[in-house]
Amino acid sequence: MEIRVGHLSTFYHTAILLMSGDPAFPFPGFEGGEVQWRLFGTGPAIVNAFEKGELDIAYIGLPPAIIGIGRGVGIRCVAGGHVEGTVICGRLSDRGFPETEDLGALLGQYSGKKIGVPGKGSIHDVILTDCLEKYNLKGKIEVINFPWADMVTEAMDRGSVAAAVGTPALAVSLRAYVQGKIIYPPSRLWPHNPSYGILVSLSFLERHRELVRTFLAAHEEATAFMRARPEKAAEIIARYIGFVKEEFVLEVLRVSPKYCAQLTDEYLSSTMEFASALQRLGYIDRIPSRDLIFDTSLIRELHPPGSHYDDGIAGG
Repeated sequence: MEIRVGHLSTFYHTAILLMSGDPAFPFPGFEGGEVQWRLFGTGPAIVNAFEKGELDIAYIGLPPAIIGIGRGVGIRCVAGGHVEGTVICGRLSDRGFPETEDLGALLGQYSGKKIGVPGKGSIHDVILTDCLEKYNLKGKIEVINFPWADMVTEAMDRGSVAAAVGTPALAVSLRAYVQGKIIYPPSRLWPHNPSYGILVSLSFLERHRELVRTFLAAHEEATAFMRARPEKAAEIIARYIGFVKEEFVLEVLRVSPKYCAQLTDEYLSSTMEFASALQRLGYIDRIPSRDLIFDTSLIRELHPPGSHYDDGIAGG
């Protein structure tokens, strides 16, 4: 049978390793079935595809998934993948950490200006919106949402936005092409925030639980490979994508090197904090229960006790 898997262009998602077909990381067999990979620009677009019945499994940040669950989309998060994957970037001339640890002051330098961020309801958009609310900057800074994350770099290059919020890949792109820098460390922005997880259609999970288990086993192995052999992972990813260098990919992996498939208590708690923020900010009317968001049973069977998010990657 065919498995329909949605993914983003994010380098550090295990999708690229699984898609690559590289002999250093062979994709496990699916009893003759084929995997149909489908690229999306943002997490909300993936949720919309789930809602239309077009996907079985996907890589996605948890806030857009919660928004979808809140409106009745039948999906569950069955594994983690990465935490603390949102960065705030400005230009080299802007104030940044550690000169000041005051995030409100760092964001306040963009009053009267625009900040670019991926799609409305993405994890990056929610974190930025929450920060603007917290530091009384809502209405003073204009947020520009982009349908594809790569467009944020282009907007910074054109000067149509003064700063940007997005993935580690965005930070490395801005550093390389527009004299950009991270103005606040991702680990301090929202500790343990669920950068992405593996979401599964409820109907698919109920009908093909063992197939989901097989997919998660491959995903778990890929996160371990990324931690233990980041240079090789970067080589595979760069070769498969074709238009980036492995040094660029390796730098992306090092910006926030917290990779693991486990659903830890911290991951779950941080997600529920996001759910509260989503309600407070008006993205959802009611907070879904933890059991409506997560099914931890499979990954806790597959993954050894404990987690590896804080282990980092080999070689720093």
